Amino acid sequence: MYGYRKLHDDLLDQGETCCPNRVARLARLAGIMARIGYRRRPGGYGGKSSVIVDNALDRQFNTDEPDRAWVTNITYIRTQEGFSYLAVVIDLYSRRVVGWSMQSRQTTDIVLQALLMAVWRRKPKNRVLVHSDQGSQFTSRDWASFLRAHNLEHSMSRRGNCHDNAVAESFFNLLKRERIRRRTYRTRAEARQDVFDYIEMFYNPKRKHTTNGMLSPVEYERQRSTRTEGV
Repeated sequence: MYGYRKLHDDLLDQGETCCPNRVARLARLAGIMARIGYRRRPGGYGGKSSVIVDNALDRQFNTDEPDRAWVTNITYIRTQEGFSYLAVVIDLYSRRVVGWSMQSRQTTDIVLQALLMAVWRRKPKNRVLVHSDQGSQFTSRDWASFLRAHNLEHSMSRRGNCHDNAVAESFFNLLKRERIRRRTYRTRAEARQDVFDYIEMFYNPKRKHTTNGMLSPVEYERQRSTRTEGV
């Protein structure tokens, strides 16, 4: 699933000495190439702002501290039993998936369970900005009540504008391109197990991100924490 740049970085981690161009040439000769993502749909991405909540995030996708801004969204996964829906919560600081939930229905409960996992795992000490789209799950009273009860501030994308929530959309693109694409899950339980393996065993602890300086979300947070404690 990696292109030559990340392959080159992996080789350096293993003590090899080589240049990116050599890795690119050898990968091309061996027929190794990164999986290509989905084509972007043509058209404009304007959209009306929410009348309920402002777009407080305003595409500021980089933060200097953990648990300052989270983004959340829902996608669907096909199985032979029917659709399974996945909700995730991602910390913009390290691109780490801090909460997720899978259910057979697209109800408010699925996003509440994902957010509850994020709050339980991170236990934020300060107010966190939580950004979502204008889906019905995120405009419900239960969602608003949960945010108020846990000192969370809501932010919403403009209607139909996926770029306002680009980090969450990017994660779903990676998940489907690197793991789900061309697979047929027999059951929802099988799909859930594979998603668990991708998020908890690969994406968070191992997958390199250029945004993190070629570090995984877990390693990025660990190194930044160590550096801060040393100072």
